[in-house]
Amino acid sequence: MAATPNARRDITADDVAALAARVSGPVLRAGEIGFGDEASTINLSLRYEPDVIVGATDAVDVQAAVRFAREHGLPVAVVATGHGPARPVTEGVLITTRRMTGVTIDQAARTARVEAGVRWQQAVDEAAAHGLAPLTGSAPSVGVVGYTLGGGLSVTLGRAYGWAADQVRSIDVVTADGELRHASADTETDLFWALRGGKINFGVVTALEFGLFPVDRLYAGGLFFSGYNLREVLDAYRALAERAPDNLMSSVAVLRMPAAPPAFHAAPWEPVMVHVRVSYLGDPVEGERLIAPLRDAAPVLLDMVEDRPYREFGLIAPGPARPIATVEQFALLKEMPPEAAEAIVRVAGPDAEPGVNIIDFRHLGGALAVSEGRQPSAVDPLDAEFLIILSTVVAQGDGEERSAVGLDLLDALRPWLSDHKHANFLAPSDATESGIRGAFRPATYERLRDVKARFDPDNMFRKSHTIPPAG
Repeated sequence: MAATPNARRDITADDVAALAARVSGPVLRAGEIGFGDEASTINLSLRYEPDVIVGATDAVDVQAAVRFAREHGLPVAVVATGHGPARPVTEGVLITTRRMTGVTIDQAARTARVEAGVRWQQAVDEAAAHGLAPLTGSAPSVGVVGYTLGGGLSVTLGRAYGWAADQVRSIDVVTADGELRHASADTETDLFWALRGGKINFGVVTALEFGLFPVDRLYAGGLFFSGYNLREVLDAYRALAERAPDNLMSSVAVLRMPAAPPAFHAAPWEPVMVHVRVSYLGDPVEGERLIAPLRDAAPVLLDMVEDRPYREFGLIAPGPARPIATVEQFALLKEMPPEAAEAIVRVAGPDAEPGVNIIDFRHLGGALAVSEGRQPSAVDPLDAEFLIILSTVVAQGDGEERSAVGLDLLDALRPWLSDHKHANFLAPSDATESGIRGAFRPATYERLRDVKARFDPDNMFRKSHTIPPAG
């Protein structure tokens, strides 16, 4: 049980100096040299203006930061890379974990232990040296821990092996009382259950251990088409999704980008493009046969699907290569019948008004929808066939003002949308009680509130999508 915090009190220079004496990493206040750089993330639309930033180098630094926040009655926020959907931070203590980059691979046990600041490319490279692979996110620069705590939808192996959270073996976490706890299926079992799906509501994760798979190659990459062929490509993609084996992950995206990405240096680029992404775990010849109808659906402007090392997972559905200001919306699509495809063409095709820059439909199902045989966690199976991700480039710092951009497009798909959400895909516009509650089944949500009441009864960890403590 967390100790009762003090009421909020002013932070003096002596307070900060005392904190800095207990911390190996930098301790910064607004206006000090390095504060802006320490607060920066991949998404420039968000403001991070806390009272104090602690650049943690290890679990001891995290403990000191959490205890400082408790002594001063302050909330705590955490950021590694800032890829995940988040909310602005305008008070409290911000703990940055990007200096915590240790990785240990146990080849015999097929496990990896990563510290809180590790990014996926580092984890993949370390595992690949042993012929193993984790359930990665889409972008190499995504942080492993935040992605996994929200469930972790792998663009490479998700339908084959389920959620990344399913593979977690243990978690080291600093709770609101400043204690470092080791949570697993045998110790701190309720906390272990809640952390996998409940994200940062229960403490600051300093390290986690998860399982790996004997995978070193994929038949993977992307096919690019003109936006004027959107309907033909959607029809072929819908047919592929209907017959897809569980070892095939795929998505289709409509791109409205002001300039061609680096891959298009020798290929034609149009204002509206269609990008089909695939990742097949199996014989490349069989993978080629599976996606042949896609290649035949319309003229292919660029074909990047090939047998490739797992290390190149970042070429499947590449994200931004540098920091950029974006606003995202998310929804779950129960199905994509012809009427839904027609609506997508109408609101996102080349004749539609410019708006959202990327509209991404990611195929779910397979092991992602299975309950039986999974390790119990707060990640509920999804009752939907596709995840929708909308991403819009905005001016730096305009995230709050434009937090609703893209919602009108989702309205056009309303007849086919699920009432549910997913914890890793909650936009700033979902930061309401009903929005957050919708990411969990009722029994899961109530159990999360009970665990929250045990480990963070005063809601110290409330600077993201908050699950309130019971009572």
